[in-house]
Amino acid sequence: MTVLVVGGGGREHALIWKLLDGEHTVWCAPGNAGIAADAECLTADPGDVPGLVALAERLKPGLTVVGPELPLVNGLADGFGKRGWAIVGPKKRAAQLEGSKIFAKDFLRRHGIPTARTYGAYDSASAAYAALRSVEWPLVIKADGLCAGKGVLVTQDAEEAHEFIERLMEGGAVGPAGRRVLLEEALPGEELSFIVLTDGVQIAPMPPTRDHKRVFDGNQGPNTGGMGAYSSDTLLPEGLRRIIMETIVEPTIRGLAQEAIPYQGFLYFGLMLTDKGPKVLEYNCRMGDPEAQPIAAKVDFDLAEVLADVAAGRLAPKKLRWKEGASVCVVMASGGYPGRFETGKRIEGLEEAAKVPGVKVLHAGTKRVAGGLVTSGGRVLGVTALGRTLEVALAAAYQAAGKIGFEGAHYRKDIGASTGRATAGHNQG
Repeated sequence: MTVLVVGGGGREHALIWKLLDGEHTVWCAPGNAGIAADAECLTADPGDVPGLVALAERLKPGLTVVGPELPLVNGLADGFGKRGWAIVGPKKRAAQLEGSKIFAKDFLRRHGIPTARTYGAYDSASAAYAALRSVEWPLVIKADGLCAGKGVLVTQDAEEAHEFIERLMEGGAVGPAGRRVLLEEALPGEELSFIVLTDGVQIAPMPPTRDHKRVFDGNQGPNTGGMGAYSSDTLLPEGLRRIIMETIVEPTIRGLAQEAIPYQGFLYFGLMLTDKGPKVLEYNCRMGDPEAQPIAAKVDFDLAEVLADVAAGRLAPKKLRWKEGASVCVVMASGGYPGRFETGKRIEGLEEAAKVPGVKVLHAGTKRVAGGLVTSGGRVLGVTALGRTLEVALAAAYQAAGKIGFEGAHYRKDIGASTGRATAGHNQG
């Protein structure tokens, strides 16, 4: 099979890693330096639908797999669908589950799917300011559109809430995505990432994962795109898994079908495990990052074959088999991330890290220059490991991370540790 993967981060490198296990030919647009060592990388803008359509017209891949959300929200699957090309990812209307927080919240309410209580959705700053006088604290404020992780605030302070709304709605901090905002209650509990593959009828759950969003150990500091994630056979008890499927996942797929919104591809449920049961924080219309990395480490099937089945509407969940044990991804980030950071820092130690048993170093923000690899983004590498237990996987990942160096390198030392109970209201934003 010939496969085109759209995107250029750690999630895409993880997908390509497993696609290549099936000895398929893989291209990536645009890719990164690590991906380029495994597959041919092609110049492309992931948000440019006409450009990607033209690229596929030239390559004629048997299957296209979309990594990030922007191409899907912009309608890439619609463009491919009109031409009869196989693609894994929902069409534009279905991708609104991620592209619009207000659309998703209304959908959840219509279908009685457990989620946080909403105070209201507002398209003017003055109305949002007025609503702050009657909410309960802590409060979650969400920009409606895609904001690359910068569109959500969880706060107990009215002044901070006012300033955030002002930046979004009057200051244009996130552009059109902040023209409307949603106010909702903050849910106490532990977050869980639950991702499934679906062809719109059949559903194949993937191993549950837990992400670590805060930049510093102990869940301190600002939110990021994700500083690491882990999965283990004991992370989700069977009874709770059944509740999630019966009260959240299956009603979501049925609801989409009832509203004549075809959905195929990955569907990510960002959940909060509360004292009153699991509740939906958000939907994502693609694999998570860094959740994709530990999930990929557990894949024990031909990923390309299964994804082709999804695109063709014939998903067979029994084909998905998973390696036993635990897996983890430790993200190595640039100094200053998620704020301002410098790029172009030379990366050392990758060959030594790759020698650690059970480890795969996946690239996110890397670039090849004369003389070697340098950093090119905030999240640089995802040191990923599989082990018999979580402790074994963590030891391997941290051993490998310790062999890698670049100026300003930073990573959390507590990935996989118990997160405790914390009030939160989002994953990505």
